[in-house]
Amino acid sequence: MAVALLDFKTEIAQGIPDVLPQIKSYDHSVNHAPKRKAILNTEEQKLALRNALRYFDKKHHETLLPEFKAELETYGRIYMYRFRPEYEMYARPIDEYPAKTKQASGIMLMIQNNLDPAVAQHPHELITYGGNGAVFQNWAQYLLTMQYLSEMTEEQTLVMYSGHPMGLFPSHKNAPRVVVTNGMMIPNYSQPDDWEKFNALGVTQYGQMTAGSYMYIGPQGIVHGTTITVLNGFRKIKKSPKGGLFVTSGLGGMSGAQPKAGNIAGCITVCAEVNPKITQIRLDQGWINEKISDLDTLVTRVKKAQSNSETVSIAYLGNVVDVWEKFDEANIHIDLGSDQTSLHNPWAGGYYPVGLSFEESNELMSSNPEAFKKEVQKTLRRHAEAINNHTAKGTYFFDYGNAFLLEASRAGANIMADNGVDFKYASYVQDIMGPMCFDYGFGPFRWVCASGKTEDLEKTDQIACDVLEDMMQHAPEEIQQQMADNIQWIKGARENKLVVGSQARILYADAEGRLKIAKAFNDAIKNGDIGHVILGRDHHDVSGTDSPYRETSNIYDGSRFTADMAIHNVIGDSFRGATWVSIHNGGGVGWGEVINGGFGMILDGTIEAEKRLKSMLFWDVNNGISRRSWARNEGAVFAIKRAMEAEPNLKVTLPNLVDDKLLD
Repeated sequence: MAVALLDFKTEIAQGIPDVLPQIKSYDHSVNHAPKRKAILNTEEQKLALRNALRYFDKKHHETLLPEFKAELETYGRIYMYRFRPEYEMYARPIDEYPAKTKQASGIMLMIQNNLDPAVAQHPHELITYGGNGAVFQNWAQYLLTMQYLSEMTEEQTLVMYSGHPMGLFPSHKNAPRVVVTNGMMIPNYSQPDDWEKFNALGVTQYGQMTAGSYMYIGPQGIVHGTTITVLNGFRKIKKSPKGGLFVTSGLGGMSGAQPKAGNIAGCITVCAEVNPKITQIRLDQGWINEKISDLDTLVTRVKKAQSNSETVSIAYLGNVVDVWEKFDEANIHIDLGSDQTSLHNPWAGGYYPVGLSFEESNELMSSNPEAFKKEVQKTLRRHAEAINNHTAKGTYFFDYGNAFLLEASRAGANIMADNGVDFKYASYVQDIMGPMCFDYGFGPFRWVCASGKTEDLEKTDQIACDVLEDMMQHAPEEIQQQMADNIQWIKGARENKLVVGSQARILYADAEGRLKIAKAFNDAIKNGDIGHVILGRDHHDVSGTDSPYRETSNIYDGSRFTADMAIHNVIGDSFRGATWVSIHNGGGVGWGEVINGGFGMILDGTIEAEKRLKSMLFWDVNNGISRRSWARNEGAVFAIKRAMEAEPNLKVTLPNLVDDKLLD
């Protein structure tokens, strides 16, 4: 055991090896990224190869050149498969990492969790979720980053440029240990083909949200938000989830949470997925109850579930358009409908056309991208038409912020409102999460028990529950429902078997809740009750993301197309005590459509950690509430006034409301 541990530490610390490792065979048992389309001309291909080879000593260039050239031609990217580590990839306990500071060890832990095959969508291509949400562009970047982290002191900061570790720079103890940027293209060079080109060149990457910021915790990260969305969706149509039908699609990284959330909410969920491998993974993990590949069988099963008011999640192995059309034909009533395929990445595996097999689609997208695009857009039009047929019968459909409506509109689908400007269906943030959660400061706070011990997670669950139950006794009426939902969630977290990878938990909490829970964790660490805890959140939060069709879709003062909030958020987190920070172009709805950022913070039981958490967590939430308040969002005005009463040093500009009669 000790020897194996030493071997692991030695391999982590060596970085890029001086002696080339053996070529690794392509592992067909792993879920791989589809081939990216060939977009580079001859000279650009040479540049991509030069860019890849600069990581290695010149003595290896002659050997590696044909290998990297073959990867570029075969996969559309240079992944450097040869350099994938020999050791198993998973989040080890924080003490097992070779580092000079626990802050660096914690970051190493989170990076490995993002690349754990049980967590990552395409682990060998370093993609965590969303089809193209990358932690690194290639394995050389991973090796070099881990080496830098093993050497880092508390007087240094590691600078990450879209997966590339630029290096360790002198800083100070209270500075972030790592600063991450992903995909920060000049605005006029931030279109889909730009992304494909510059990613193929090896100079940028799409970090998604928590993929490129080392804070993904598997589908659990979105299960809670999806559960709240489904519960509130049924509340919106004034119907109990019991016996209600929720139809959606996507079982990949983030979208895999949908059937589990449906089970927790208590409804019938039908989730379509075209990829047989990921469908089987979700079945094996228990995230879905049943798998069906025949439409007639599916109709019979759903009718039985509706008749018996069952709580069940069913994966349909096939295209969701067929499901919508078949259910229309069979007159099956759908209560809630949505879609969570990766339509931010529609031409490279994020959405599959109806009528073609999974394999045929993958072949077409690389061999004839234009033909593939036409098939996708044809499917989007058909998809939208089928949804319209159901909504005419009373289905409540919401856009899940995955760019479904945006891409459907670009395809010429019938999804525009009568004014010709807005979509006929609201986004889930615009209709549900924004006014009910984000405006009040409630968002996806998360933590990871760095010891890797199940008992530590159980203790933190109980700590969080105790804090929330105490807070609820004094909470104002406006947030009683949010508090109750979260107490119910944390009490049932273990029984729902949500942990995949690290011992992590997510909980929607406001600033007060995050501060009190984090301080209680830090006190427990100080008392020796639990080990170190890593705090973070989804970028999909109150302040972290400026996304006009999702996170900020309920901003109506004209500022939803601005990105000041996300930029200020990451700057403010940086000097208020975050262990690492990130800012990305793209995330959830696509490159060029959103700016989003996140953080990580390691609690070690010290008074310094307590000072950092109090300063940073308060800002991290109230920055967004103040922006939402200035946009005249009623819930946010209430929340920011309450925050100012609690903190004398907070003074926020409040909006003066205008009488509409004056403007008529």
